[in-house]
Amino acid sequence: MTEQATERSRHNIHAKGGEKLKAHLAVLLFSLLVSGSFSLGGIATQMVDPLALQALRYAVTVVFIAALCAKLGVSLSWPKEPWRFAVLGLLMAVYMTTMFVALQFTKPVATGAVFTLMPLLSAVFAWFLMHQHTKPAVLVSLLIAATGAVWVIFRGDLGALLAFDVGRGEMIYFVGVLCHAAYVPLLRLFNRKEAPLAFVFWAAVATFAFILVPAAPRLAEVELFSLPPMVWIAVIYLSVFATAVTFFLLQYASVRLPASKVLAYGYLTPTFIIVIEGLIGHGWASGAVFLGALVTACGLLVLAWLPD
Repeated sequence: MTEQATERSRHNIHAKGGEKLKAHLAVLLFSLLVSGSFSLGGIATQMVDPLALQALRYAVTVVFIAALCAKLGVSLSWPKEPWRFAVLGLLMAVYMTTMFVALQFTKPVATGAVFTLMPLLSAVFAWFLMHQHTKPAVLVSLLIAATGAVWVIFRGDLGALLAFDVGRGEMIYFVGVLCHAAYVPLLRLFNRKEAPLAFVFWAAVATFAFILVPAAPRLAEVELFSLPPMVWIAVIYLSVFATAVTFFLLQYASVRLPASKVLAYGYLTPTFIIVIEGLIGHGWASGAVFLGALVTACGLLVLAWLPD
């Protein structure tokens, strides 16, 4: 067996038993934390430029993780093959930027629905990058759940679906979703058994560097001490929970589960967002939209527990 084939085989070995259960719980929490970022992000982008918000978010993230590494004694020496983090940083920067720009044009539930297309796209990238095969039953579950996601994207309007009336925000965010779909299998492919926190730190630094390029002029115009408290609440949540914590959860799961299953829990995102939006007083989605969200959630229940 060639060295390349051996490496590819290593990337297709998945966890079992207790490790598999913990990986599933990790991505369940990942989905819940990500869902909260859509609602909080939607509120914050009405008060501050989305690119400036992202730059603030990653600045706090980098400082937070560096402090955590210092406290735990994790070395942050210059990583081997730093190009890995440049690739990951660019993909995540595009994803984060398109997400918050899209929230200026569409509702959190719609962007959350676009997010649920990610498992299917990730399965395609995993096959292309690592020859990680998706079983027919898993593929069927992905397609069914994606159908529910598409129904939510078109707001439960059959006429809009037939006319392919996709909103501007959804199209912008879809570009980011493509980047994130490639990002997940690359986490596994680029893993060199570094300390997880060190890996998260350098990925966050790279993401911040790429975001800072377009964000710097806008960030300079922001009066930081005059920002509404809600913006700072959003920044803290996004930087600590929706970035540092979710990155760790995603990395943990990505080396234990197939790429398609890691993001399968994204199918719960529209349902979580509908509940969060309703609870914070932004109104509840229509019955038709909620039905589409439930279809994607059912796709998760079938997909997540199918044999790897």
